[in-house]
Amino acid sequence: MSDDVQLAPHRFAGLVAPVVDRVFVAGILAGRDGGGAELSQRYGGPAATSFLLEFRTRLAVPGGTVDPAGFAAVNRYRDPATCQRALDKHVAYGMLHRRPGGFLSATERGHVFLAELHQVHGEVTEELWAGHDDRVVRLVEAFGRLLAYALVEAEEAAEGPGDAFAVMAPPHEPEGTPPGVLLLNRLGTLRYHRADAYAAAWTAAGHTASTVTELPPGPERRAIELETDRRAAGPYAALAADERLGVLADLAALPG
Repeated sequence: MSDDVQLAPHRFAGLVAPVVDRVFVAGILAGRDGGGAELSQRYGGPAATSFLLEFRTRLAVPGGTVDPAGFAAVNRYRDPATCQRALDKHVAYGMLHRRPGGFLSATERGHVFLAELHQVHGEVTEELWAGHDDRVVRLVEAFGRLLAYALVEAEEAAEGPGDAFAVMAPPHEPEGTPPGVLLLNRLGTLRYHRADAYAAAWTAAGHTASTVTELPPGPERRAIELETDRRAAGPYAALAADERLGVLADLAALPG
């Protein structure tokens, strides 16, 4: 069987992306509906917690910080002034510190919130993916390899802190992290690798974050998507062709 039939990395990158999105979003929504929304309200609501949720695996690290360039990369499609006003609210609620140079870190209160959020995600993913334990374990292992490959690839390419993946990887995985949380956060982190690939593709095509969001379906958008697949393909070389098919099948079988 040819590698094309078995899904070459660039072809696999395009096929797996929407499946990764579906599984990740299902986990995040389950967390919101399974106690995350109530947890957020106890700490001030989205105005106080939304960036902690987004940067949870970096800010939960003891001493973990988010640099300004990384923050901008993760929020590249949002209005910078609006983001800064939202940050001001997080600081005012006592959830984030704004440190010299614009670096962000979680306060003690922020760390307590993140620990509780970690627990919520453990409970809801266990329920959401109940009966799929073997499948979850296989995916955790596979996406661990993919992230390790992507991190080495990023170091060799000398990618800087302006990349979303650089600020989000590797995910924080304290001892005892449940398999469902490992999978949720590994999927989420690898999504930023593709987000950077997409940004590089539309930048090379002469677009900005604003203009690319307005680009209608057609040959130009398709060309950007194919270039995104090419740039995002690297980590998938860490899997044998049959393993790529297995990952796709396992993800497709997960509820959510």
